[in-house]
Amino acid sequence: MKVVIAETGVPPKELPGSWPSYPEMFRRMFEDIGAGFTYETYDTDHVAVPEPQEGAALLVTGSPRGVYEDHAFIPRLEESVRKWAGAGRPVVGICFGHQLVARAFGAKVEKSERGWGVGVHTYEVVGDAPWGEGPRRFACAVSHQDQVMGLAGGLTRIAGSAFTPYGCLGHEELPVLTFQPHPEFRHDFASALMALRSDRIPEERTSLAQASLRNESDRMAIALWIKNFMEARN
Repeated sequence: MKVVIAETGVPPKELPGSWPSYPEMFRRMFEDIGAGFTYETYDTDHVAVPEPQEGAALLVTGSPRGVYEDHAFIPRLEESVRKWAGAGRPVVGICFGHQLVARAFGAKVEKSERGWGVGVHTYEVVGDAPWGEGPRRFACAVSHQDQVMGLAGGLTRIAGSAFTPYGCLGHEELPVLTFQPHPEFRHDFASALMALRSDRIPEERTSLAQASLRNESDRMAIALWIKNFMEARN
């Protein structure tokens, strides 16, 4: 099956070392769990994603931008999200993508008063998970300030935490699955990204978050859930 990737951002050029693009991170993540997907990537700053008949699933990546900012691609991509989901094509959003999909269905997104979420965060599963049986708790690397602030337009809460109540969303009727955390981020990338932003994040929070990245997380389990979700609807 072909996964259409809406590329909404790139790793900061100030990062030391060489890092793959966000679409490449997803490709490697899916390869690691044995997914036989093909991919087509669209740089949403310059081109619109295609019509739903051009792919089996749509995946919206992360971005350093905010979904409430004035970028021409944002309303265009929100309309594509509604089209794809309305046509029965699975739509998956990660971090910025999670927020954009939520906003496409009317949810409010804003910069959280809780500040930066960094390191490995744990989420409690509180609703019906569309990927089927699984643990009632999972952990994954995060890097965000913005958050979804409530439900709208048929969205449902699947998982959350005290820091991020709406950390994983689905939809009552449409094939939608979104995660605030980054299963595509290897921990070394998440660590480097946090170090780059250390002047904006309290030192105590950074120290604890860097320590959390030395442990394993459930990123591969989340990747498998996304794979199962997309395949079950094709």
